[in-house]
Amino acid sequence: MIKEIIVVEGKSDISAVKRAVDAQVIATSGLGLNESILKTIKKASVNRGIIILTDPDYPGKKIRYMLSAEITNCKHAFIPRSKANKDGDIGVENASPEVIREALKNARAEISDTRQEFTNSDMIYYQLVGNDNASKRRATLGDELGIGYCSAKQFLKRINSFGISREELEEAIIIAEEIMRKNNE
Repeated sequence: MIKEIIVVEGKSDISAVKRAVDAQVIATSGLGLNESILKTIKKASVNRGIIILTDPDYPGKKIRYMLSAEITNCKHAFIPRSKANKDGDIGVENASPEVIREALKNARAEISDTRQEFTNSDMIYYQLVGNDNASKRRATLGDELGIGYCSAKQFLKRINSFGISREELEEAIIIAEEIMRKNNE
């Protein structure tokens, strides 16, 4: 049984999560997130904590942003787009139970202090911005770190706000480079 309450977008996502783990789940009704649902999620965050597990698409990112702007003590779990895709439909409901369990296991809490371990210079140094492969590198690295795919600006924000250490980033880069090399063969 997972202690925290998992927040997803819809009923199909609830079914997928319940097939994967024993947990209480709340749906936001997608972008139809209203004050009543938000109040329920806030209460859950105080009483048990929450893990936000939204679809790896634009509406999912928007819902994640809306929730994290309102709730400070939440964890974030991410499913890679490639593992949540079924016939062009992207969503948590399309992920296998193993992928959902892995995402929840790797859920990360945002750190409230404004620590800036990484800068734009680091993004250039690690080739995560400013070259033809940067987007692909961020996607692969985001999957490896369990923080999902995002723009360069958002990637920098996430590695800082989730408290990722330089050592953790560099280890993940080695693995991500190996994955990318294998995919190009």
